[in-house]
Amino acid sequence: MLILNKLTILRDKTYHFQSVIHLNRNLYKKSIQPKPVFFNKVKVTSHSSCRHKINSFSTISKMSLKHLGAGSECPPKSDEKKLRLYSMEYCPFVHRVRLVLRAKNLDFETVNINLINKPEWLFKLHPEGKVPALEIGDKVIVESLDICNYLDQEYPNPPLYPSDPTQKEKDIALFDVIGKLHGNFIDLVLKKETKTPQEWKNIFMPNLTKLNDELKQRGTTYFGGETPGMLDYVLWPWAERAGTVVIVLGEKLPLESNELEVIRKWRKTMQEHPVVAGIYHGPEKFYKSVQIKVGELPPDYDAI
Repeated sequence: MLILNKLTILRDKTYHFQSVIHLNRNLYKKSIQPKPVFFNKVKVTSHSSCRHKINSFSTISKMSLKHLGAGSECPPKSDEKKLRLYSMEYCPFVHRVRLVLRAKNLDFETVNINLINKPEWLFKLHPEGKVPALEIGDKVIVESLDICNYLDQEYPNPPLYPSDPTQKEKDIALFDVIGKLHGNFIDLVLKKETKTPQEWKNIFMPNLTKLNDELKQRGTTYFGGETPGMLDYVLWPWAERAGTVVIVLGEKLPLESNELEVIRKWRKTMQEHPVVAGIYHGPEKFYKSVQIKVGELPPDYDAI
């Protein structure tokens, strides 16, 4: 995990940090560590990055639901001690963080970013100008999994990982499976490859089957037991967006009624959980954000 303290960007495009604090990375197995990206001597891990409703799970100050772009000013903080999430409303990686914040009933404020027309000040928070980024006082944590793990360490109630170390390692190892599904999903949604629904099914099935069989073996409602855990929240953004496949292909993947029964039931149950339901957008709005990304729609996330 990286915490960045008062990042300064020099105009010669060289990035410098006044301090970098490396926290415990034992949350990840070495076999699934992401490949590091280096900005001079500063390491930023390359996990994928990219309106809240006030509810009983978290108190959210609506600093800027409008997506701020170039030429805007960063809104002043209402409270230096309050968590601030730099976000894009439809980003699945931000979605993970929002779910964890809600699950832990944390007070935070949100600043949404136009990722096509990024504000200049964003690069003072993240050297690549990405979201999510979580600001705590004068420190900034980047990358969705690092943020989620930081929140689970600093705010341990409710715990989102199993207490058993072996089971925890097993959950973390499944992040790699989710990552592979994400890669396949992006290939489909961005139309990087032209395949039939059956061909796409054949690509998705091995990793979907791993998740289905794992949950079946556990015999619980969620991967986290009878309440969602970290694995559920890390997986959910892709489950919520699964309907995008139908939008792109014009039809569902040809699944038999007895295929992936457990994970399909999990998806329905998760959608009804209050932590998830309170910020549910669905596949249609997500796909509009994809169309913005590829230039098929004007870069106005607020119009979605």
